[in-house]
Amino acid sequence: MCTGRIDLAFILRAFSNGADGVFIGGCWPGECHYITEGNYLALSGMHLCRKLLELVGVNPERLRLDWISASEGNRFAEVLNDFSKKLKELGPLGKGEGVSEKGLKSKLEAVTKLIPYIKLVERERMRVPVKSEGEYNKFFTSDEFDRLFKELIVEKLEISQIMNLLREKPRSTGEISEILGISPSEISRYVNDSARQGLVRFDERQNLIAAAM
Repeated sequence: MCTGRIDLAFILRAFSNGADGVFIGGCWPGECHYITEGNYLALSGMHLCRKLLELVGVNPERLRLDWISASEGNRFAEVLNDFSKKLKELGPLGKGEGVSEKGLKSKLEAVTKLIPYIKLVERERMRVPVKSEGEYNKFFTSDEFDRLFKELIVEKLEISQIMNLLREKPRSTGEISEILGISPSEISRYVNDSARQGLVRFDERQNLIAAAM
């Protein structure tokens, strides 16, 4: 399968199911077997997914992409052995980062629900015009990418995480903050914005926030 067909959902599903790491091996840039040059799509997706993982508290080094041709059996073994060693150093998913199992599950579910929007943003605002590994790496480590990521994705993801928890049951600001690791002041701001949009309601008697029915 061409690496260009590896969807963000596949990677996030693996982590949601408890995988300690995800490895993607693809053809070298310029040697794609398809006219789509899918390895550049994979490179873009890897950078974006690592940024998303970092945002939800997962060490981005748990996701790795390497170029390996069919004739490089020895290199393939070396790369996988190196990745396996790295995962042992990082420890089990979540525990190695000090993130609770419940909090991590909720965060990954929230990211997964935003995938259609994230893919649209990537296609419309984060495409690199030049097919060059250097240009891709340069863009996805630039201040411009950080600005776009914060402006277009971060806030929507944090609201998605909050709504994900509130759909389970009403919760207090403090409880949401503790699970997600977002400051109470930020939770209040997001909740107030969501309330104006009719997405949440306040139960002042119990001092809880609930998803609007």
